[in-house]
Amino acid sequence: MGRWVSLHRFALILCGCLSVLMTSEGVRPSAHPATPASQAPPQQGGSSESWPSESKTTEQTRTEQYTLSHGRQAKAVAYSRAGYTLYFASYLLGGLFLFLILRLGWAAKFRDVAETVSDKKWVQGLVFVPLLFLTIDVVDLPLRLYGHSLSLHYEQSIQGWGSWFWDWTKGESLSTAFGIVLVLILFAAMRRSPRRWWLYFWFPAVLILLGLIVITPLVIDPLFNKFEPLAKEHPDLVVAIEKLTKHAGVPIPPDRMFLMVASRKTNAINAYVTGLGTSKRVVIWDTTIQKTSNDESLFIVGHELGHYALGHVRQGFLLGAAGLLVALYFLFRGLHWALGRWARDWQLYGQEDWASLAVLLLLLQVLLFVSSPVISGYSRIEERAADVYGLEVIHGLVPDSAEVAAHAFQVLGELDLSDPNPPPFITFWLYSHPPLADRLVFAHTYDPWSRGESPVYVK
Repeated sequence: MGRWVSLHRFALILCGCLSVLMTSEGVRPSAHPATPASQAPPQQGGSSESWPSESKTTEQTRTEQYTLSHGRQAKAVAYSRAGYTLYFASYLLGGLFLFLILRLGWAAKFRDVAETVSDKKWVQGLVFVPLLFLTIDVVDLPLRLYGHSLSLHYEQSIQGWGSWFWDWTKGESLSTAFGIVLVLILFAAMRRSPRRWWLYFWFPAVLILLGLIVITPLVIDPLFNKFEPLAKEHPDLVVAIEKLTKHAGVPIPPDRMFLMVASRKTNAINAYVTGLGTSKRVVIWDTTIQKTSNDESLFIVGHELGHYALGHVRQGFLLGAAGLLVALYFLFRGLHWALGRWARDWQLYGQEDWASLAVLLLLLQVLLFVSSPVISGYSRIEERAADVYGLEVIHGLVPDSAEVAAHAFQVLGELDLSDPNPPPFITFWLYSHPPLADRLVFAHTYDPWSRGESPVYVK
């Protein structure tokens, strides 16, 4: 399902904020070329006492190391390396495309077209923003196509090209709509205060970001995937989850548990927590339930319950809002520096020029790239905490819970072709989760109970 994020998505620096928040939403373990930053294994576990006798069974051999067959390992390494290459190429080529759009005068031509249509600024924005965004997306499209072709080649995705293009079209429409709103607000702030627009824009941007987090599970996600109440086909899992939440002291009502029909598009398995307030929910992919044991599926929920109980979405929002303020100030300073050097070459007449949006996007490209290790590192900390929580919350409810978790990682790595030994630099720069092999070993070594120590989260 590649979720390769283009830099203009949701426009300007908001996408940087969203990337911070997204790191706390999934437990995806595989090395997906379309989303290399999410190449860290998810968690799975399960509850034996809550399941009927027809539960799937797993091999009883100990799973103390992540191992793949020779052929599977070769495919995992090749798939992962392709993903790493695509990740860095997307930033390099994305920056180059934006530079050429400025250097060749395309941004200035789009501005001239918009100003010819109307003297009203908001009408000009309605013309300029779609022209710029569509141009960026068209030149970016070959990379997107290559990412999906890799997913198909390595049998991670089963989504046909017609369905993929339809999703791409819907994504472009949403991106453009949100982008128009944000850019109109941004340039209105610039006209109001040329020196403090970064601060004035921050307030509505944070409110919009908060609104997006709330409405995405309710409005946007259903445009791309089908969601059903988990209780509809898996009432036993709902009962088991309720036992978990009661054990943790963090109740999640059944009407906030959903099954996502992922099997129409992907062979991968996943689960995540998303939303805020009444839109907050736990989502399990149907592929997860199909391809893991019941105990392992419940462990995934335990990990996601950790995100819920530990407030990772809320923390991500607060940190994202703070990071947004810093980033906007960087864009303000960077824009003035760039205009001072290249305004004449790029045919720009000032920061309020619509074409200066391309400069901001280029600066954002740089900012997101250099901040990737910070965002990834913060995400790994949260994911480790959620791993600990998942192990603790199923302890005593699931026989041999450490082995259940470890075997879940093994299954997940085999299915998602997770890199068995990612380079340390790659882990540092773009892994949003600890490497799968490390998480599998951790599942076996984390045992405070045998040492008479108190668990960290679930007492």
